[in-house]
Amino acid sequence: MNATKLLLAAALPLVSASLSAAEWPEWRGPGGQGHAKATGLPASWSETKNVTWKTELPGRAWSSPVIEGNNIWLTTALETPARKEDAERRLKSNTGDQALTLLERVELRALCVDRATGQLTRNILLLSLREPQWVHALNSYASGTPVIEDGKLYCHFGAMGNACLDTRAGKVLWTNTDLVVMHENGPGSTPVVWKNLMVFHLDGSDRQFIAALDKRTGKLAWKTTRSGEMNKNPQLKKSYGTPLILAINGREQIVSPASDWIYGYDEQGKELWRVKYGQLGFSLTPRPVAGHGMIFMSSGFMKAQILALKYQGLEKPELAWRYEKGAPTMPSPLLVGNELYFITDSGGLLTCLDARTGAEHYRERLGGNYSSSPTFADGKIYIHSREGLTTVVKPGTKFAVLEKSQLPGKIFASLAAADNALFLRTDTALYRIEEKAGQRAAAR
Repeated sequence: MNATKLLLAAALPLVSASLSAAEWPEWRGPGGQGHAKATGLPASWSETKNVTWKTELPGRAWSSPVIEGNNIWLTTALETPARKEDAERRLKSNTGDQALTLLERVELRALCVDRATGQLTRNILLLSLREPQWVHALNSYASGTPVIEDGKLYCHFGAMGNACLDTRAGKVLWTNTDLVVMHENGPGSTPVVWKNLMVFHLDGSDRQFIAALDKRTGKLAWKTTRSGEMNKNPQLKKSYGTPLILAINGREQIVSPASDWIYGYDEQGKELWRVKYGQLGFSLTPRPVAGHGMIFMSSGFMKAQILALKYQGLEKPELAWRYEKGAPTMPSPLLVGNELYFITDSGGLLTCLDARTGAEHYRERLGGNYSSSPTFADGKIYIHSREGLTTVVKPGTKFAVLEKSQLPGKIFASLAAADNALFLRTDTALYRIEEKAGQRAAAR
């Protein structure tokens, strides 16, 4: 293994062996850090270039694809809009001022696409709800990415419920709709499967907690209320973060970002530590990344900041450095070697820092708006805008754009990668993007 690969390996947190069996088991790939092992990947494409297949998807959803074997799994939501008079009645209890989507009914479904042909092979109903909570106009009812492990698909739809699907039989094994909070902006968190647990966040405006279900039965294993003091305004208590499993000083634990605080928990849900952001931070969706003995995270809305928390050799993490310019509130950061990359939701300001010190290498504006998280694959960084533009950037301390590629539609999902192909979801379709074998050989 060369020095670069050793450095990249050191930057990645612990991944459970069972999840590693799937090529792309969860949001942002194995370990949830936005790194892909696939090689020979294209740097550019269009509707007519480097597209092996394109499959139209039913419903509306921002969840990302996961891959096991020849199957690509996604979730979606089939929406029945609320009548105007019903929407007006329900909105009387709304305390926010955001543009919202209201439904009379929603069906939450799992979709399977054949990896080789692009054929939609399964469309399975998981949950059906009448008058579900409203969601922000930028959100969907199926934004959390499922986790696939050993033929089981674990799906989390926030307060609307959870489900486990036997992907081989196409059978729903269990559902759980017992845990409810008021999201205000709809569901946004993605679960993590760890040991015999399915772990997720429910940080609403009314209640805030982390919970774990027994992945075999769907029954509640534990639920732990957030202990940190938060702003008294309920709107400033909500968050949409995703947990990360990390070995800290030889002990596996759940790293869990929420409003105002980031927490550490053991597998029984016992709080091990918590660290305050130092400034108001709420409604965050970025997933932390880890490396160099530190956790890197964005603190969310109000005044977004990047925090680097040192944990190696300490009883609890402590602040190593803070960066307060151009931090994202939706896209997750990306760690590649010694460099930390992140892009703002609005305006597409891409920043590269020295992950060890927080020193700035560059800030460059790509333009556009971003919800998807960047991915490092085949020596390239892929960044997708909501407007359907993918910018491919060369890793390193100097800013360099390799290619730009436009697809019709919007991109909210993060990509998946396997074999020599990228799998990219837009608001209407799933694409398999790859160079033909002859092109790959010529490139080498």
